[in-house]
Amino acid sequence: MIKHIFSDMDGTLLQSDCKLSESNAQVIRDSQIPFTLVSARSPMEMTEAIAKLELTEPQIAFNGGLIFQEVANEIKVLKEDSINLQSVQAILNVIVKNFPDVSYSLYDMSHWYIEKMDKGAKYEAELGGQTPTLTDFVSLLKQDDTEIYKIMLISFDLQEMKTLTEKLKHLELPDVSINQSSENYLEVTSNLAQKSRGIKFIQELEHLNKADMAAFGDGYNDLSMLEMVGTPIVMDNALEGVRAYGKHITKSNDEDGVAYGIQKFLL
Repeated sequence: MIKHIFSDMDGTLLQSDCKLSESNAQVIRDSQIPFTLVSARSPMEMTEAIAKLELTEPQIAFNGGLIFQEVANEIKVLKEDSINLQSVQAILNVIVKNFPDVSYSLYDMSHWYIEKMDKGAKYEAELGGQTPTLTDFVSLLKQDDTEIYKIMLISFDLQEMKTLTEKLKHLELPDVSINQSSENYLEVTSNLAQKSRGIKFIQELEHLNKADMAAFGDGYNDLSMLEMVGTPIVMDNALEGVRAYGKHITKSNDEDGVAYGIQKFLL
């Protein structure tokens, strides 16, 4: 019997328009199985889904860089791992110098920062419904209390995305993790921010065995999560190579694949 379900959000739980369908929400609520969102998103981008699903369990943001619970509409931090600011600056230097068309932005716990409202920022704002904060990154990174949990990079050119990923990995920064969450999104977090580490934290907290856990995912940043659980379920719309990590393949995110997977494989 499954005692805890973990699920990615974008491309998995959410439809292509970034909305949570009522069908998915109803099945998750009715299952009465503890449910944790495991996302590259920030907490502020997860609160709507948390409320709709009526979740009280720990949630995992920034690919594992922040584990938190919502308590009385406040974020209670359980574990956090931010990015070394020198590494943030090194990555930004590469982007500005070599990739002028790539959209770049930074996240702390409660803000999405941009230096300019470019094509990528407009796309993300329309898709996710969040409003970015326009700021000077040089000044931001000089502040003593600045904590950056994620660098988000957006490119609509697939070859540029491939070149960008290779370039950043060649920097060989030991303290960062670089993951492509979809064709157009590349996300940089702390090397300690792995979805698997977030699941391990909750597994130990709730004294769960591997067989007690199931997970839904579609992207490369979901692989460590899928390997952590006894019942890994992959979306029909998963990126190339991800399907091999699934014990089961469910329907696509636009066909309520999470709801279908819970009903067919978990209940």
